[in-house]
Amino acid sequence: MAQPIAFTTTPRDIQQDSIRRLERAPVEHADALLAGVELLQAMHDAGVLELAKGALRSGDKILPILVDTANSPEFIRATRNLLILSKVLSSIEPELLEKFASAIPDALAGAARAEEGKAPGILGILKIFRSENLRHGLSVVNNLLEAWGKNFSGRK
Repeated sequence: MAQPIAFTTTPRDIQQDSIRRLERAPVEHADALLAGVELLQAMHDAGVLELAKGALRSGDKILPILVDTANSPEFIRATRNLLILSKVLSSIEPELLEKFASAIPDALAGAARAEEGKAPGILGILKIFRSENLRHGLSVVNNLLEAWGKNFSGRK
């Protein structure tokens, strides 16, 4: 008949294992330790550590202020608005938003030039209305106004 194999375990000293790992850490993780020290020094230079210490010391005073602020109707409205704006921005194609954003400086520069000179006469205005770019812009604004009108009137 088969004989059982004797199995003996040596007790593991967790404290000694931790000490050995800690002794090897500077050699094995030198780059990470140096980066951590540099980050800690940068935080100290910027005053972030002092700010954190002050926040920890006065946590019992700061927390009620933060809770009261978070429960205010203004904060709740602002949070809802941010969520809605993020939803709107995420639904817009990036290329379209980029076109819109790049048009803003051009429009402001044109407005600044218009303020410097005289107002255009009737012929100047007619020339502006003949511009294909203006008609494209009016079409975009018209589509936006129609969509807003549908949403505000309740009829889809």
